[in-house]
Amino acid sequence: MKTALPSAILNADLIQQVSPFWFSLKDQKTVTDLYTPANPGVPMAVPIQSMQAAGFKIIPTITDGTDVDPKTGKVSQMVLSNLLANPTSRANVVNTIVNLVLTNKFDGIDLDFENFAYVDPISTWPTTQVRWVQFLTDLSSALHAQGKLLSITTPPLFDPTSGKKGYYLYAWSQVASLIDQLHIMAYDYSTSTPGPIGPLQWTTNAVTYAVSVIPASKIYIGIPGYGRDWVTKVTGTCPTLPINYTKAVAPGVVATFVMHNAASLAATYGATPTYNQTFAESSFTYQKVYNGTTASGALTTCTAYRTVWYQDAQSFTARANLVALYRLGGLSEWTFGMEDPTAFQAIRVVALAISPDSVSASLTADSTNISVGTPTSITGSFALPDKTPAAGIPVHVQTQIAGGTWMTVQDGVTAADGTFKATLQLTQNTNIGMYSDGTWQRLEGDTPTVAINVSRIIAWSIPASMKAGVSYPITAHVLPAAAGVSVSLSTGAAAMTDATGTAIFNVTNDQPGFIQYHLSIAADQTYAGTQTSPVTVWVR
Repeated sequence: MKTALPSAILNADLIQQVSPFWFSLKDQKTVTDLYTPANPGVPMAVPIQSMQAAGFKIIPTITDGTDVDPKTGKVSQMVLSNLLANPTSRANVVNTIVNLVLTNKFDGIDLDFENFAYVDPISTWPTTQVRWVQFLTDLSSALHAQGKLLSITTPPLFDPTSGKKGYYLYAWSQVASLIDQLHIMAYDYSTSTPGPIGPLQWTTNAVTYAVSVIPASKIYIGIPGYGRDWVTKVTGTCPTLPINYTKAVAPGVVATFVMHNAASLAATYGATPTYNQTFAESSFTYQKVYNGTTASGALTTCTAYRTVWYQDAQSFTARANLVALYRLGGLSEWTFGMEDPTAFQAIRVVALAISPDSVSASLTADSTNISVGTPTSITGSFALPDKTPAAGIPVHVQTQIAGGTWMTVQDGVTAADGTFKATLQLTQNTNIGMYSDGTWQRLEGDTPTVAINVSRIIAWSIPASMKAGVSYPITAHVLPAAAGVSVSLSTGAAAMTDATGTAIFNVTNDQPGFIQYHLSIAADQTYAGTQTSPVTVWVR
């Protein structure tokens, strides 16, 4: 936290959310707090407040700690998978995670359940895959019902037709509609032998498969803020005193270092890093001499030949360009604080160079002429420049009455076809508009204004027949009721409503025959004009 949090806040212009690795699932009803023991005296609320003040969404990562027995330390396989197989224990896991999110008022949760891939045998993957999908179905429903987000972090998968499936048990194609984010761990390609941390083509292959089965806006490329340093050869005899190097300095041994130390490591041993265009990573080799004595006290020395691979500013640029090319959600760094400052600047340059997509927006209404209290449906349509529907983006409905200010009356998210529908009940003439939120990826989309004309309702009573020369009342009731509304009779007479919205006319016809009457109210700033249907009266 001492390095990661300041790094994130310093680069808040690039960061939408953070996923602190603070929690581990230990059993179906227990989540271990990893933060508190590591940060004594600093309550979790302190960094949370700093993150929220920086404008970050907080979606903590929860890891799978069910494989280790807390009493014996023994590692067991298939523990979480078996918990997810049973409906009762699966429900307990779902409730445990949801309660964690709600209790701490987090914005969601990120699942980094790697034991399925790295602890459980590959032969169990088909079985676990079914359980995983069902679990995400249940968890997604529970979180979304509370307005929370579901994110998953997984190793790479690849197009099955390519002959290399990758960690297929995570079933990207089956969980695409259930999750809000996928973070691809595009690193750890080379672990036991020297090589790139996450070569560009390998990363690209995972991305191209991901975008074929998951909306691109949900996908984030994981980038490593660390490098690896392998021992490839040792000459001489390594000392055992004052430090025993016999195991630490041996062919195949690998150390990890943070990116911002790469330049000083190379400079210390006179090495010159070389950027590999194919892998989009840098590497260098160097020799390190270890002096000391043997166990018997004899002077001895050994030389280790070491090879280093890491991603640098150019590497981050290459992966940021993938975000632009495939219109992804963004990048995810493991972890903030490891990177060289130039690496974040490289991402910033790419981000600023990506012109945000314009969003075309239109608005239609079922009817632009309605009576007071009649529901009217409006539909906003949002699309990107290539006519692709702008699906899953936040939108807002606004209204404005005569002489008033615009007010937001409804919020929502566009459907898969880029539309958002709302039903409104209006009480007077109203202008309606809709707009979508802007991000660095897209500009705000504003619809043209649609004017809805709202007319008063006139309910009236009139005799079906009248005697010539006799006076008869015609009573009108105007809704909404208000005093001082001028109501006109088709004869040219006018009457004002009282406080109940009632207006009364007295009519006399001297000549027998048939005559038509109707009532009307002229338009004003607040209401559209309205007129009743004509009624024919027999004068006898």
